[in-house]
Amino acid sequence: MRMSGAALPVTAAVCVGLGVTSLWWVLPAVGLSFLAGLRTERVRPAVVVFGLLVAAGVLVIGSVPSWIVLGLRFVALAVCAGMGPWLLGRFWRQSQELVRAGWERAERLEREQQLVAEQARLRERARIAQDMHDALGHDLSLIALRAGALTLAAGLAAPHREAVQELRAGAAAAVDRLGEVIGVLRAGDESDAARGPADSDIPHLVAEAAAAGLDVRSTIAGVPDGLPRAAEHAAYRVVQEALTNAAKHAPGAAVTVEVAYADDGARVRVANGPVPVGMPVGMPVGTAAVGGGRGLVGLAERVRLAGGTFAHGACPDGGFEVAAVLPRRPAGPVPPGPAAAPSPVRELRRARRKVGRTLAAVVLVPVATAVLLTVALRVWTLYVVSLSVLDPEVYATLQVGQDQASVERVLPGHRLPYRPPSGPATPAPPSGEGVSCVHYAITAQLFVDRAGDAYRLCFRGSRLVSRDVLTS
Repeated sequence: MRMSGAALPVTAAVCVGLGVTSLWWVLPAVGLSFLAGLRTERVRPAVVVFGLLVAAGVLVIGSVPSWIVLGLRFVALAVCAGMGPWLLGRFWRQSQELVRAGWERAERLEREQQLVAEQARLRERARIAQDMHDALGHDLSLIALRAGALTLAAGLAAPHREAVQELRAGAAAAVDRLGEVIGVLRAGDESDAARGPADSDIPHLVAEAAAAGLDVRSTIAGVPDGLPRAAEHAAYRVVQEALTNAAKHAPGAAVTVEVAYADDGARVRVANGPVPVGMPVGMPVGTAAVGGGRGLVGLAERVRLAGGTFAHGACPDGGFEVAAVLPRRPAGPVPPGPAAAPSPVRELRRARRKVGRTLAAVVLVPVATAVLLTVALRVWTLYVVSLSVLDPEVYATLQVGQDQASVERVLPGHRLPYRPPSGPATPAPPSGEGVSCVHYAITAQLFVDRAGDAYRLCFRGSRLVSRDVLTS
């Protein structure tokens, strides 16, 4: 039958207590103590039971002085048959847990390797989606812008004008399909938005937009030297996305690009005016960009990862603007994601330290407990002995045949509660019926020649019949 909780420690403690009367109880005490350490997960029940066992032993020895001779046996049983096996059981349990933790760590590392490979694929998908959104979306928007401008050209034949309109509609449809593809691919790691160099510089980007027919003016102050690559890349993407939006949603509107590099970072602002009367408009000005709102949301995330701030909104004149502030030295790291799971290496090291501490406790705790209990027992024994010291001069005045009442008047108030050991030369006590012997200590000092020796006084009836010195 399997016992749990405090049942095993209590049963082991009972066996330890019975072992004082018979050493046959030592075997079940050792086995049950070991099982208590092996099977009991909590430490407190065993500690409480062992504490109660020691307290009960101290109380019994203090209440029954004649049992003081059993004190050393009780200490040995409590330590060797109780605490020692229990600590060995705890050590065995924790060593087995360490082995299981090692196997679990190996399995976890294998799963993590698979996750790393999967995350690498997802990051690559996210990078491809980002490049498609930033580069192809921009180029397709410029194609649509050129086609829209061509439809307004004078002298264009009707068939050609219809073909150009179909070209513009096809470019717009391609942009929409691109957004759907991005929605599938863009499921990777968002941190890729902050990595990688810019595809080109901002002046070249503005020049391409102007060559495509966009009415764009730019003002660039300072140089980006020293600007982090993430911030430089974010500034480029802000301008690129804003020009793409202007080309798609506000064709023919004047666009202003302002970039200022300073010691504390870069400031980017792109604003477009209202759409001129008569120009074709695909979507209302200020509507979210390519991919169902992913453009501006992606810009905000990219700027955030670079440590900056991003804002966008409608202008009072009916236009639209985006603005970003990108510091050279971000004030703090990007807010972390959800807390990671505990490191398996850290867990394994913690388990090893725990097993090491238990192994040290297997040796040190029993030794320290045995020393403490032995010292306490020795101090109590010396106290009891000090109360039963018979002065040698008083002993010399005692005479065989003296009346017991007169003898007891000069004896100490306490007797030795145990029979002291004696050497082979010690005479035997008187034989016969009605003989009773009492013992008194010669000295209570430890480091003297007579330490451990005692007086023995034997009475028959009411007379002193012998007085002897017991030499240990």
